[in-house]
Amino acid sequence: MKVLIVVTHLLGTGHLARALNLARAYGAAGHTATVISGGMQAPQLNSDGVTLVQLPPLRSDGVDFARLIDKDGALAVTDVFDARRDMLINHLRALHPDILITELFPFGRRTLKAEFTALLKAAHDLPQRPLICASVRDILAPPSKPAKAALADELVARFYDAVLVHSDAELTPLDLSWPVSDALQPKLRYTGFVAPPAAAPHPKKLGADEIIVSAGGGDVGAYVFDTCLAAAERDPSRRWRLLLGGQNAVARSNALMQTAPANVVIEPARPEFRQMLYHAAASVSLCGYNTALDVLQSRVRAVFIPFDAGNEVEQGLRADALAQMTGINVLRNADLTPDSLLATLKTVLDSLPRAARSSGFDGAAMTVTLTEEMRATQQQGDTL
Repeated sequence: MKVLIVVTHLLGTGHLARALNLARAYGAAGHTATVISGGMQAPQLNSDGVTLVQLPPLRSDGVDFARLIDKDGALAVTDVFDARRDMLINHLRALHPDILITELFPFGRRTLKAEFTALLKAAHDLPQRPLICASVRDILAPPSKPAKAALADELVARFYDAVLVHSDAELTPLDLSWPVSDALQPKLRYTGFVAPPAAAPHPKKLGADEIIVSAGGGDVGAYVFDTCLAAAERDPSRRWRLLLGGQNAVARSNALMQTAPANVVIEPARPEFRQMLYHAAASVSLCGYNTALDVLQSRVRAVFIPFDAGNEVEQGLRADALAQMTGINVLRNADLTPDSLLATLKTVLDSLPRAARSSGFDGAAMTVTLTEEMRATQQQGDTL
């Protein structure tokens, strides 16, 4: 089968990382997968074995997702949106996929509604319509108005065959963050979490006994790094490692190292991050989807500081759900100080070890299986 996955990450890189994981799973099953990305390039992500098509890139203006910025840092204009829409439709028609997956839309990315809707209409106009699925993470940003949920229901009913929910229904059901209507419920398909295979411990035990601080692949998290630097000054007997993501990570890391305490290493995000967690004393991080899964797979003790700027609640809901497990604590930004961070770290470091979670991470493979079955059923119906 030919599979087309369309994704635009606007702040961090988690959406693109998940789309790439799905694409690799389709490739491993013998299918051809193409990912069309509309966010900024993220060279730190592994795209090996995946056909990756780049649209004219956009990012949000900080946490203002209604203002989209182009690659030059200017407010995106009509020409950029027109070029993106035309590229999407041209690739769709050239590929003529068996399966089309839109990542997050229509439950988010409403500022890109015009291009997604044009894509969906074009897919329905193909001589043989593909199976069309929405792909969403465990926790969504709850709709601020009932009309937003109603719009999602309307678009799902009009265009989609299924909604793939990449979570464990018992741990984080979709209705924890989204009002699941009676019309939407029958279209939900829980896949389990979408994660790459668990990383092996680092062969040189990189990160051993360190406090590893990360903030995902985007430009957010400066407040976490600043607090951790101040905390590390008060914790000279322990080694801290800060891994910076986003744009200009090398320059920012070098600048911060000029005044960093002697027990602190600051560097750009490392590809060995997941391996390093096995050896770390603890992880301090935001609570994005992929980082949360890394913590669960590695069993590292963790302090989550969920991102909540711009009234974001997604990471807080996820962190609260995971904090029911031993060795995981949540520290809200409103309470974040060097002293509160050190106190919370002491609590998790004194906790009993947590067993690594080994099940429920095969969401990519389950997605392949579910969509294979749905596509086969769709084709049988077309021949009747």
